[in-house]
Amino acid sequence: MSEFHTLADLIEVTEKLIPFNRILGVRDCRIDDDGVARIRVHHREDLVGNFARGFLHGGVVAATLDVAGGIAAMMAVVGRTPPTTREEAGRIFSNISTIDMRIDYLRPGVGEWFDASASVLRSGSRVVVTRMEFHNDEGTLVAVGTGTYIVG
Repeated sequence: MSEFHTLADLIEVTEKLIPFNRILGVRDCRIDDDGVARIRVHHREDLVGNFARGFLHGGVVAATLDVAGGIAAMMAVVGRTPPTTREEAGRIFSNISTIDMRIDYLRPGVGEWFDASASVLRSGSRVVVTRMEFHNDEGTLVAVGTGTYIVG
């Protein structure tokens, strides 16, 4: 059994081991000192939804927010019961799933890169609720959301 290093292993899972996150181009996964999960995606032509204007596809916005919310949920679970091995962490992470999500799109996804952040609103024994934000490279708020995750 190999030792688990909470943040480093979470970053590896998020950025490298989840195939869909690689398609999105999730990068710069981090957790701030205040517990806010943050990730970044860069604008690419294959992520465009409005080909005439080059706006990011709304599904990319939603999926990126979901990733950030999932990271926040994982950290809430890990904070309660820290795993000691990678195998134990894998079991915890594999049991976390999105059960509900609401996204409000405020502006078109215009920018070179985008940051998604998520914080925990409530962490229970079976469900974690998060609040998420999606900003462009100028700091403009593009979308907000809430995500609910089953964690056990």
